[in-house]
Amino acid sequence: MTLQISKIANNLNFLATSAIAEKINARIKNGETIYNFTLGDFDPNQFPIPLELENAIIEAYQDKQTNYAFIGGIEILRQAIAAYLEKSAGLSYQADEIIVASGSRPLIYILFRTIADPEEKIINIVPSWNNYNFIHLAGAKAISIETKAENYFLPNADELKPHLAAATLISFNSPLNPAGTVFKETQLREIIDLIVEENQTRQRQKQKPLYVLFDMVYRSLIYGDVINPNPIKLNPAIRDYIVFIDGISKSFAATGVRIGWAAGPREIISKMRAILASLGAWAAKPEQFALTKFLHNPTAIDHYLTDLKAKLLQRLNIFYQGFLQLKTQGHPVDVIEPEGAIYLSIKFNLLGKKTPDGKIIQTVDDIFGFLLEYAHVALIPFYAFGASHDSTWFRLSVGTCSIEEAKQAMQNIECAIKNLG
Repeated sequence: MTLQISKIANNLNFLATSAIAEKINARIKNGETIYNFTLGDFDPNQFPIPLELENAIIEAYQDKQTNYAFIGGIEILRQAIAAYLEKSAGLSYQADEIIVASGSRPLIYILFRTIADPEEKIINIVPSWNNYNFIHLAGAKAISIETKAENYFLPNADELKPHLAAATLISFNSPLNPAGTVFKETQLREIIDLIVEENQTRQRQKQKPLYVLFDMVYRSLIYGDVINPNPIKLNPAIRDYIVFIDGISKSFAATGVRIGWAAGPREIISKMRAILASLGAWAAKPEQFALTKFLHNPTAIDHYLTDLKAKLLQRLNIFYQGFLQLKTQGHPVDVIEPEGAIYLSIKFNLLGKKTPDGKIIQTVDDIFGFLLEYAHVALIPFYAFGASHDSTWFRLSVGTCSIEEAKQAMQNIECAIKNLG
């Protein structure tokens, strides 16, 4: 019997990153030794959530805060988020311009459904986190723009300009998943100015604006002297058209706690709340009370982030320095210095190389298999994030490894690369 289901469900693909990670985890459970750097997650044994937040969650459950919460976030939490955004990101929003949900993913989908009508076009920058399924679920059409390594996999104004007039929404992410890179101020300013100019034209013609989704869930995880520019400071006119997506999953290693928020124009947030009311993707009430308490403790936040970033950067640098040394020695690899998030971008120029058992590496999947077999390391190819299937760039995520595991994995990779024919 042929299964008869909707076209949307039939054409929906399981997230490529999750599919790869699940296969690797299954092999690990069967006893294989694999250093798994595939998922953008945190090992709680290496990176626990802030103790103050953990204690506040426990207290909230003990206080029986387990009934329905206000749809879109309790007011005291939205007020706390507003103050936190002002202090930490220079973004000025009122509580009724903020919506809270069970992580940032539901909010991205809800924003797509709020802005885009069926068949309208959404600009999706690739490689990037998997927004394409949300675009599909919204019934919209994707305009995929693949970025270049020389631009750190972030778009520039020239790449976007030909596509703006056709689009209803454009999605940005900085710091970028998967590349671990951050917009430069000049680069972002030119883009924002273009969007404002486009909307001024649309306003005169009484057309629907071009809106911006700005995913900044990794914004607290930036390293060294890197600065993540504020689009509104670059051009205040963009405020009427931009919605920021944020949350605690990455900043506080709280991927399983499931609290995210969006901040944007009041009218859009209000409509997003109406959709959220039907979906029921609300953040748990005890966690909302706990986060409210934690956000009022700036000393604890600063201490936690300082420690978290130091530990993440230590791991990132083990790999960055290792690949940089391989490149300097003339081996067929490249690497981008980590600027933000928990990721490292690595290029393996291995096509045509011969493995120790005489096999010729012919595809990106062959590279993946070579690293798995000879280095016992699992990485995610950039094609899983929408890039071309012939891109030999990979993402390495350090949120689930110890220092010792990072060192051993890098040694394994070095040995495997040096033994290529």
